[in-house]
Amino acid sequence: MLGGGGLVAANVYATASESGQTQAGQVLASGAATIDCPDVGSQLTAVPDEAKAEVDKELALLDKQIAEAYQRLQQSTQAIQQDGAFAENSIMNPLKDKRAATIERIAIAVDRVGDRPQGLEPFAACILRASGNQGEQGGDGQNGDQGGEGQQQDGDNQDNQGQDGQNQGEGQDNGQGQGDEQGDQQGGNGGQGGNGPVAADFVDIKSVQPNVQSASKQGNASRGTFSTACGVNANGLFNSDNVIVAPGVTNGAHHFHDYVGNQDNNAFASDQDLANGDTSCENKGDKSSYFWPVIRLQNGAQEQDAGSPGGGIEGNAGEIVTPKQVTMTFVGNPQSKVTEMPKLLRIITGDAKAFVNGNANANASWSCTGFEDRQLKDKYPLCPQGSDVVRTFKFQSCWDGNNIDSANHRTHVAFADANGVCGNGFKAIPQLVQRIVYDIDAPSLNDGGRTTPLFAVDSFPEQLHKPVTDHGDFINVFDEGLMGEMVDCINGGRKCDAADGAGDGDGGGGAGEEPGNSPSPTPENPPGGNNGDDDPADNGNGNGNGNGNGNGGENTPSPTPTATAPSGGNNQDEEPADNGAENTEKPSADSTQAPNPADGEDKGNGEAVPKTESSPSAVQSDEAAATGGGDDNDLGGAVPGPEPSSASVLEPQATSGGLADTGTQLWPAAAGALLLLAGFVLLRRINSRQT
Repeated sequence: MLGGGGLVAANVYATASESGQTQAGQVLASGAATIDCPDVGSQLTAVPDEAKAEVDKELALLDKQIAEAYQRLQQSTQAIQQDGAFAENSIMNPLKDKRAATIERIAIAVDRVGDRPQGLEPFAACILRASGNQGEQGGDGQNGDQGGEGQQQDGDNQDNQGQDGQNQGEGQDNGQGQGDEQGDQQGGNGGQGGNGPVAADFVDIKSVQPNVQSASKQGNASRGTFSTACGVNANGLFNSDNVIVAPGVTNGAHHFHDYVGNQDNNAFASDQDLANGDTSCENKGDKSSYFWPVIRLQNGAQEQDAGSPGGGIEGNAGEIVTPKQVTMTFVGNPQSKVTEMPKLLRIITGDAKAFVNGNANANASWSCTGFEDRQLKDKYPLCPQGSDVVRTFKFQSCWDGNNIDSANHRTHVAFADANGVCGNGFKAIPQLVQRIVYDIDAPSLNDGGRTTPLFAVDSFPEQLHKPVTDHGDFINVFDEGLMGEMVDCINGGRKCDAADGAGDGDGGGGAGEEPGNSPSPTPENPPGGNNGDDDPADNGNGNGNGNGNGNGGENTPSPTPTATAPSGGNNQDEEPADNGAENTEKPSADSTQAPNPADGEDKGNGEAVPKTESSPSAVQSDEAAATGGGDDNDLGGAVPGPEPSSASVLEPQATSGGLADTGTQLWPAAAGALLLLAGFVLLRRINSRQT
């Protein structure tokens, strides 16, 4: 009886554990787990100049380590199926050790010339967590929510870390790039090396409620706009560097960028190189660098980087889409006049790691022409026929008055508060509103994008190409004279175009003139698909856009002050200053220092505690859309996740290994049960004879 019972127990336990390990491998193989590492760079708010170069290289190494670990995770399916502890023992623990050594080198580098940073040790540990891609039902792309961005505005800091994406995986020859999944079961499709996008990352823009509002300006507001035209990167200037975040590091971004403006931007570009570089801008006084992650169609096309780092080797696969139109418009402040930006000022908006970092610094904004009163943060839009995809970046508009960059690329600039006020003594500067239009057909979600391919931005591997990770970068290399003209134009309430020598691009409209703020109609099929159809070279005046960015200011994701387009789908005569100038899309300057405790950091003892699983909410908040005065790029719905344990955790394992999964492997237990039953019968017979 004892032997039989023991055999039953041992077999059931072993078989359940083995099944759990098998399911863990299936979960990982399907792209349902991602590596979540705390962001070390965001904690380094004060790095001495003498240590910056070394610290930047070590931070880039941290990104490389995650990329390599994610790649190994994807390549270790069989080993994980055979040993459920393989991922932790062979991938996550070594990653922790490497990160700990790198973090220690960062601390030593700073300690040599300044005060040693405290509280970084807990940031070495990463976790495996569910990605949300497993078994997601796409359907019409809504997945039970709308992904709209009318989320409440509570002043979370939205200035961007801007660490550019790395996307791991193999993902080059995926046919339509959609893996083996059928229908709208998109978990782990082959979109970008098996790690996204998925159907549930998309939403029909017509199902999203309008969530952009406009706010009135105060008497001293700077109401003007200044636009600059720099093309659409038709010449194909790409690289996978990031001179802001990882200077001197080849492939520091781990994905391709589109570059317009300055033509000499790479990892090794010095300030002098940028100042002497050529420019694609019509006004040669604008040598600024504007760059952002490319968008790719998941169609299996072999691009120039198909076999290179930053491209196919790291899972960024498919055809790169050249924008149809790019407009850059600088707008004013709803409360005050603006001051000139310092030359070589660096600003990064959005968070390339928002999927694992949480939404606090996210600033993605997705919409469709003709529907730009509806903005999305964590969904890609499905646009109706005749309407184009629009992504918009509204950059920080408050400057500390001293620094052109900061150690974490955040604290020297900030977003104004909900009323447009720059806090902490920061100065209002012209706000860059960047609007990029793409002629992309809505993908076919019912067949996994095989008929019409999915699209996605390049990203870090662990970010799974989520739209919330979108981000943009800007380096100011305007001539001082042209920058002065910009400020005079904006403060004077005029509409100006750099190509026209900063004159009144459309006849102006004096300082007291306000464009209409009525919400735009949202036609089922907007006529002409929006003025995004116009040639980008005309975005100054020639296409009826006024300043070429009519909706630039309204392309903000959330209920905020933003001017919306009149009928006709998005008439760009609308003045973006009434949107962007509001500056109400982000938190005040003080929120750009270190993340506050609400973001998962414990400041009480001076030690930073890493955030973990705070994946972005995909739920639209209609109530927030009605609040009006909120930040128009705030993701207020983000909920901080729990603190990570020191050990890696593969969450999907928690739901695997049940008896229902193990029935075919229980024959030893059946034999044990027979032994147990036989022993019981024998015992009864012995007892009967004794009585």
